[in-house]
Amino acid sequence: MTPFQLEIQLVAIIVAAASALPGTFLVLRGMAMMSDAISHAILPGLVVAFFVTGSLSSPWLMAGGALVGVGTVALVEAIRRTRLVREDAAIGLVFPALFSLGVILIARYAGDVHLDTDAVLLGELALVPFDRWIFHGYDMGPKALYAMGGVLAVSLLFVTLLQKELKLATFDPGLAAALGLRPTLLHYLLMGLVSVTAVAAFDAVGSILVVALMVGPPAAAHLVTDRLDRMILLSVGIGALSAVGGYWLAWALDASIAGSMAAVVGITFLSALLWAPGRGLLAIRRRRRRQRWTFAHKMLTIHLAQHERQPDQPFERHVEHLQDHLHWEKEFADQVVRRAVRAGLITRQGPQLLLTQAGRSLANEAIVAD
Repeated sequence: MTPFQLEIQLVAIIVAAASALPGTFLVLRGMAMMSDAISHAILPGLVVAFFVTGSLSSPWLMAGGALVGVGTVALVEAIRRTRLVREDAAIGLVFPALFSLGVILIARYAGDVHLDTDAVLLGELALVPFDRWIFHGYDMGPKALYAMGGVLAVSLLFVTLLQKELKLATFDPGLAAALGLRPTLLHYLLMGLVSVTAVAAFDAVGSILVVALMVGPPAAAHLVTDRLDRMILLSVGIGALSAVGGYWLAWALDASIAGSMAAVVGITFLSALLWAPGRGLLAIRRRRRRQRWTFAHKMLTIHLAQHERQPDQPFERHVEHLQDHLHWEKEFADQVVRRAVRAGLITRQGPQLLLTQAGRSLANEAIVAD
């Protein structure tokens, strides 16, 4: 591995970690679309700041982008409060307008600088090692490494100091307001952090990868665990692994690095969506299948228990009668009987079905519960 390859991966890992920290709270609040809105809407702020300073490395670009990002949130909230449109519609109105304004400004006035629409959308991680920070004649490494390292430090400090407040404002904003925690201020601080993260990562990775890293890893982590601390750590880990895996996928395919990383994030999320232990689609399917058989067993034992010691007992406990009385198809009825026998709920005496003590207890519990 060359030093340049190591630097590219290190920058991507730091971007992933810095994005996952505020992104976790966005996902928990159901505001994942806001990250997409902010990462696009900051473009006119960057362009205007570039026009004023004439430099792409000026810290005023971050300030301009962050200011427009927070303004985007405020504008979306103002439209939502009119109750004429929903929040998702407000986001769909605001960020395309601002992003389009930024694209128009770039196309009209900044077409000859490295601030084009391709860089905006995809960035170019391969160029990160060539933009170096030279300090008193010493090569300190890529500028993006220090910029994103600073953002990561701010994010860690923000989440560490305000973790309890953020948790309460995320899950119960009403209680947070009653306790005087000012959830609205926390909301705008979080959106400001999202804006700063998006601006700092903008030139290196582009808006698409910022959104992917801010939403994909936290969403995957949310499928795996409900504990906030574990979710944050898992989000950072998934983002870092996706960044490294995406880089080597791009190297193998000779493809876009940012695009490959975003693709690996998507693959990781789909894997969690399928195989997450509690909330994955396969786990849900197994649980529903298990519940189906459990319900069928209860129905069978209740049916047999209700007709025990009754004159019609020989007729009602006949296996063929289940199709008529419980409206089960023959194949399904046979499967239920076989499973109930294996579970020790019933026994068979030829075509007759008899409850065991375990089956009788299950029927009584089901009747009492109903």
